[in-house]
Amino acid sequence: QVQVVESGGGLVQPGGSLNLSCTATGSEYPIYVMRWHRQAPDRQRELVAAVAAHGGTQYADFVKGRFTVSGSGPSAKKTAHLQMNNLKPDDTAVYFCQAIIGNPGGDYSAAWGQGTQVTVSP
Repeated sequence: QVQVVESGGGLVQPGGSLNLSCTATGSEYPIYVMRWHRQAPDRQRELVAAVAAHGGTQYADFVKGRFTVSGSGPSAKKTAHLQMNNLKPDDTAVYFCQAIIGNPGGDYSAAWGQGTQVTVSP
């Protein structure tokens, strides 16, 4: 069973920075993508950034130029980081890491972490 664990959240002032980390372990099959999502109170969960096993990255428009996603590790164990700069109060949310695993039958499955709280406040 794949376990996904996030860390690095906390309280930061507007304009500050945080670096979130995520580790996915226990997969029998290759992990193809690591994604960061966030969910603020009374809002739907939204994709923030993603990093593929081949190194390709994807960002939501609202974080472009401020956040940087990176990943490393062998195919069955991945680590992903989300460097967040110039944080704004609107970035306040629980940040979740998601691992996308390629199954032998050709489909994909997802494993989620428990989330880490990021609060941006004066």
